[in-house]
Amino acid sequence: MSQQEPPERDDAPDPSEKPDRLPSKEVTEGPERAPHRAMFRAMGFDDADLASPMVGIANPAADITPCNVHLDDVADAAIEGVENAGGMPIEFGTITISDAISMGTEGMKASLISREVIADSVELVAFGERMDALVTVAGCDKNLPGMMMAAIRTDLPTVFLYGGSIMPGEHEGREVTIQNVFEGVGSVAYGDMTEEELDDLERHACPGAGSCGGMFTANTMASISEALGLAPLGSASPPAEDPSRYDTAREAGELVLDAVEHDRKPSDVLSRESFENAIALQVAIGGSTNGVLHLLALAAEAGIDLDIEDFDEISKRTPKLANLQPGGTRVMNDLHEIGGVPVVLRRMLDAGLIHGDAMTVTGRTIAEELEHLDLPDDDEIEADFLYTVEEPLHEEGAIKILTGNLAPDGAVLKVTGEDQFHHEGPARVFESEEDAMQYVQEGHIESGDVIVIRNEGPQGGPGMREMLGVTAAVVGAGHEDDVAMITDGRFSGATRGPMVGHAAPEAFVGGPIAALEDGDVVTVDIPSRDISVGLTDEELETRLADWEPPAPNYSSGVLAKYGLAFDSAANGAVTNPGVKRDD
Repeated sequence: MSQQEPPERDDAPDPSEKPDRLPSKEVTEGPERAPHRAMFRAMGFDDADLASPMVGIANPAADITPCNVHLDDVADAAIEGVENAGGMPIEFGTITISDAISMGTEGMKASLISREVIADSVELVAFGERMDALVTVAGCDKNLPGMMMAAIRTDLPTVFLYGGSIMPGEHEGREVTIQNVFEGVGSVAYGDMTEEELDDLERHACPGAGSCGGMFTANTMASISEALGLAPLGSASPPAEDPSRYDTAREAGELVLDAVEHDRKPSDVLSRESFENAIALQVAIGGSTNGVLHLLALAAEAGIDLDIEDFDEISKRTPKLANLQPGGTRVMNDLHEIGGVPVVLRRMLDAGLIHGDAMTVTGRTIAEELEHLDLPDDDEIEADFLYTVEEPLHEEGAIKILTGNLAPDGAVLKVTGEDQFHHEGPARVFESEEDAMQYVQEGHIESGDVIVIRNEGPQGGPGMREMLGVTAAVVGAGHEDDVAMITDGRFSGATRGPMVGHAAPEAFVGGPIAALEDGDVVTVDIPSRDISVGLTDEELETRLADWEPPAPNYSSGVLAKYGLAFDSAANGAVTNPGVKRDD
């Protein structure tokens, strides 16, 4: 790492000029800190370093997922930027969980917990080692909200740095992603694809490093980081292995020193308006339902009042402008080639759909940043997947919040097809993802079914598993539009079709979904935002009075600990005791 051989600096700053507000002064200055400085000198740091702002580079690099396999290189570029700007970079690590590899297994219960562990661990290192600032690097899905939560908690000058997405693979003359492989599993089960064809698809879908390429959770949260103002505009879209990704990383390292100089912190950037901007962007680009969960958590950490119903209100007034995977065919790199997220934000700003005066990490507002960037003229952009506000793909945004007697605290749906969808059918109730997957794989589903998977919520799972395996199998079996699914768990950003997640309250705490029985008639209606069962209030109350809470799935270890700590999905499934809601 660069700390072993730091460059000699001719312009060594005077230690006495280090601002008193910087926490690192507590471990670098005064005769009583000689032991502390000795430890730093053992790692190759010199007087010039010790007199400079100490910038933590939080890096979840790992060989466990292509999303993170290259992050050491990304972090090195950020370190170079910090050094160029006169800072003292200190790299430290944290964990990651590969959502795609754990998907469909018991291990997926660790995914949402990893968001909390990442936030906790980065907060702990920054606090314990008296960091002055952070560059938070992120790859796989939960890295992104975890890093942003840590930035908010520490409230140190911070630049968020995404590691970039994977390029699409090529199979039989078409571009493919991991979404196609998951859906291929269902196609094989139903005889529409051979195992040999699936094997060939598997070998071509993921050609290198980077997060999954569609507008799935990682790319959704990376895009949102720009709209929130925590990342520079234009930083989300450069691919993982493109030279521009490393230019972005160096620029992030330089920018964080500017933030230190001006004492520009997340609390100076984030506002109600920045969260409204993030939601508007999410629904305009067809972002993942997980963005709802994570934005609620980020707002809770920031002390900003945000409710799940806000997503629906903003979605109703925001048209869908981008047709990206999973609903469309294009990926993040296609957006990058026409200017990235800023071209979408500019269209939205010109139409009055976002707040142009919201602040960003650069010290300029969103509107000022868009003027500052070298973007192609809007009328010169030709892209069959990007629509205008005047002639949008859909009149409303992609995220819908449904309520009713099955989810009085709300449930979340992402529209990837017909936004006037209405479905009414018999419930097929399962107590776990595995039982539902077996039912689908064995060919039992019928047109009109409503698959219900419960006890997979934040506390009940615990960990609120994503269920791309089941949803992709349903789609792969040819039931994208005629079978609905409801769960108190989550869906992957790659999920498509009428799949309703985050049903709250969850079954484990006695939510109405716990009262469902096979054959109950369930309604999912997007225009009326209704998710309900054909039972009276009295019938539901009688069933719930007879209901007995299931025993926790884990009685010790990390899953048991976080199972007890999680709040409702309607509040972001936070575990920080200081931001939990009483309702």
